[in-house]
Amino acid sequence: MEPRAFYVAGRPAHGEGELTVTHPYDGQAVGRTTFATDDQVEAAVADAARVAAVAAALPAHVRTAALDHVSRRLAERTDEVASLITAENGKPMKWARAEVGRAVSVFRWAAEEARRFSGELQRLDTDPAATGRIALVRRVPRGPVLGITPFNFPLNLVAHKVAPALAVGAPIVVKPAPATPLSALLLGEILAGTDLPEGMFSVLPLPNERAAELVADPRLPVVSFTGSGPVGAAIRRAAPDKHVTLELGGNAAAVICADWSSDDDLTFAAQRIATFSNYQAGQSCIAVQRVYVHERLYAGFLPRLVAAVEGLRTGDPRAETTDVGPLVSVAAARRVETWVDEAVAAGATVETGGRRDGATYPPTVLSGVPADAKVCAEEVFGPVLVVAPVADDRAAFSAVNDSAYGLQAGVFTHRLDVAFTAARTLEVGGVIVGDVPSYRADQMPYGGVKGSGVGREGLHSAMADYTEQRVTVLTGVAL
Repeated sequence: MEPRAFYVAGRPAHGEGELTVTHPYDGQAVGRTTFATDDQVEAAVADAARVAAVAAALPAHVRTAALDHVSRRLAERTDEVASLITAENGKPMKWARAEVGRAVSVFRWAAEEARRFSGELQRLDTDPAATGRIALVRRVPRGPVLGITPFNFPLNLVAHKVAPALAVGAPIVVKPAPATPLSALLLGEILAGTDLPEGMFSVLPLPNERAAELVADPRLPVVSFTGSGPVGAAIRRAAPDKHVTLELGGNAAAVICADWSSDDDLTFAAQRIATFSNYQAGQSCIAVQRVYVHERLYAGFLPRLVAAVEGLRTGDPRAETTDVGPLVSVAAARRVETWVDEAVAAGATVETGGRRDGATYPPTVLSGVPADAKVCAEEVFGPVLVVAPVADDRAAFSAVNDSAYGLQAGVFTHRLDVAFTAARTLEVGGVIVGDVPSYRADQMPYGGVKGSGVGREGLHSAMADYTEQRVTVLTGVAL
C-alpha cells in the first residue's frame, strides 16, 4: 500500500513519519500518507502569501474553469470517492455517495457565484455636493485562508473551505483531520489537474497539535475552522487580529407542535427524526439530539419513534443495506456509552439501543433524561436521541433555547403563525419548518449562535467572510 501524496503549493509531495488510516468498523488499514515536514509547511504558507496578489487578480473565467473541473471530476469518480469516504470515516455507502453529491454541488455553486461576484454601484448624488459621483463597491480577498476540517464529512467540509476561497481568488492551506485525510488528498489530486497558479492550494496532513503554528502565522489572515467548541475557542483567543470563522457544532432539537397531530404527521416526523438522529452515526453537528413533543401527542409519538429507530439497519458500512455504521473510533463509542450510562444512573430510561459493540453504538432513544445530563446538555456526537413531553409550544421553544448551543432547530407545524413565532423566538442560526434540523442546502447561509460559533458557511456567505469591501469613487460622471 503506497502512501498517498499530499500537496504543497499545488505540487505532490511526501513527508516524514507514516500516517496509517484504518477502517473504523474493523480496524483494517485502508490507506497511508505521511506528515508534512516543517520545511514543507513553510513552503506552503510562503507560496500562498507570494501568490496572493496574482490569485486575487485571476480572471473569473480561470477561477470558474477550475471550480467546474473539480465538480465534474468528483461526479465522474463518485463511486471511487464514496468508497474512500466509507473506508476512512465509516459512514454507510449511501451516505458517502450523498456526501460526494453535495461536494459536486458545492463546487458547481462556487463556480456560479464566482461568475456573478461583481460588487454593486451606489449613486452618491443624493446630496448636491456629490453631484457627478458614483461608487463601485467590490469585495477583495483578505488574503490566504487556513482551513481546518473535521473527520465527520472528510470531503464536503473540505469543499466548503476550498471552493469559496478559489471562487474569490484567495489561496488556501488545508489541514484535514488526521483520522480522515484521504478524501482531502484526493481532492488535492483533482485540484492539481487545473490551471490554477502554483501556491493557490496546499493540503497538509499534520497532527492536531501542529495546527497552532498555522493559526499563529500572520501570512494566513483568515482562519476557517470546523470542529469542537474548546478548540474553536482556543483558536479565537490565539488569533484576535485575524478574521476567524468557527462552526462548532450543537445539540440540535426538533419540536413536535400541538397541531402536528394526525397519524400521518406523527409517523412522518418519527421516520425523519429516526433517520437524521443516526444518519452519520449521529456524528453531524445538526443530527437530531433532542425532541420535544406536545404532551397530548407524546403517547402516540414515542412508540412510532422507537419503531422507526429499531427499523434502521446497523452493520458494516460497506454493505449497501446498512443505514448506521460505526463511530469514527472505539474511543468515541466508549464516550457515548459513558454518557448514556450516566443518564441512566440519573433516572433516564433506555427505550431502545444502549449496548456498545466495539466502535459501533446502536441507535438509542432515551426518555426521562434530566436536563443537565450530558446527553441532553452537551453535543453527544453519536446515535443517541433524547425525547421529552412539554406542556405547549412555548414550553418547547423555551426548552430548545435552554442550551449553550444554537445551530439549527426543526419545528414540525402546519401553522404559519407558529412557524414565524419559532423563527423569531428560537436562538439558533436556522429554523427548519416541517422537517428535522438536519436539513442543509449547501448554498444557503449555515452557522450558529452562542457556543455554535461565528460566521456563516454556504458559498455566497463564505465568500463574503473571506473578503472585505473596497470602494472606488468615480468623479465627474454624468448619471
